[in-house]
Amino acid sequence: MELNAILFTMGAAFVLSILLGPLFIPILRRLKFGQQIRTEGPEAHLKKAGTPTMGGTIILLALLLAVLFFSRFSGEIDYKFYVLLTATMGYGLVGFLDDYIKIVFKRSLGLTATQKLLGQLIVSLIVCILLATNGHSTDVSIPLTGIYLPLGWFYYPFIILLMMGMSNAVNFTDGLDGLLSGTSAIAFGALTVLAMMYSQPEVAVFAAAMIGAVLGFLVYNAHPAKIFMGDTGSLAIGGAITGVAVLLKEELLLLIIGGVFVIEILSVIIQVISFKTTGRRVFKMSPIHHHFELIGWSEWKVVIVFWLAGLLFAALGLLINKGL
Repeated sequence: MELNAILFTMGAAFVLSILLGPLFIPILRRLKFGQQIRTEGPEAHLKKAGTPTMGGTIILLALLLAVLFFSRFSGEIDYKFYVLLTATMGYGLVGFLDDYIKIVFKRSLGLTATQKLLGQLIVSLIVCILLATNGHSTDVSIPLTGIYLPLGWFYYPFIILLMMGMSNAVNFTDGLDGLLSGTSAIAFGALTVLAMMYSQPEVAVFAAAMIGAVLGFLVYNAHPAKIFMGDTGSLAIGGAITGVAVLLKEELLLLIIGGVFVIEILSVIIQVISFKTTGRRVFKMSPIHHHFELIGWSEWKVVIVFWLAGLLFAALGLLINKGL
């Protein structure tokens, strides 16, 4: 595997993301594309109202330019490239529509839950069609066992659920300055290592480009954030991270590597079930990062602790892959 190509693409995406920031932020301000803050959220977040959002467009543009540049000169393009672009840009489009409705209609909620899920379902179906028509294996690796479970056609509903679940888990994680940018970069780092181990250059380059793009965005997204990625970015990252794991045949290992995202969505599910069945809340607020804010942790402390947790999950995932 050409390590230089991976590092070059990651560096290119990083630089592009940094260069695009000063261009996009003033434009988004002039267009009044500011974040709408939910009144039921932490009170400290109300001061963030008006901060430019839809910054995910920076991540996606930096990613796309870097990957296309690599593919143009490498000649290494197959169905995997199209699967990754479809998963990332498709989910990013759903997020873009959600963000646009929030901004134009001045609502803290954009697309309805049904509309958003329908959009995610359509993109996931297209991804499954690409996988099915290109002979992608329908076996699922069970970590630590060496066993591959043959799912046959049941594989595709499984992939749809995985893509939709992980993209929403990643979306829930995007609630504090720099939280998702950092945790996603860590997860993509682990996936890049796996792609190199499995000699999948297209996947490795794509995952590395995502590292560069989100880290470049982090320069402007770190506390206090000058811009938010919005659902444009978070849903795209969720689609990308699942697409990479699927192509590496590490669908279940993704649940370990992306452990922070799994915890975030589980906290929401637990909170909803508990409140609807008992009338009581398990957490002061969900997703769980808000719980830690409300017990007195500073925003930076929550973010740093979650980044460290992300590192531990990524390391654990790689260790499990090697059989511990």
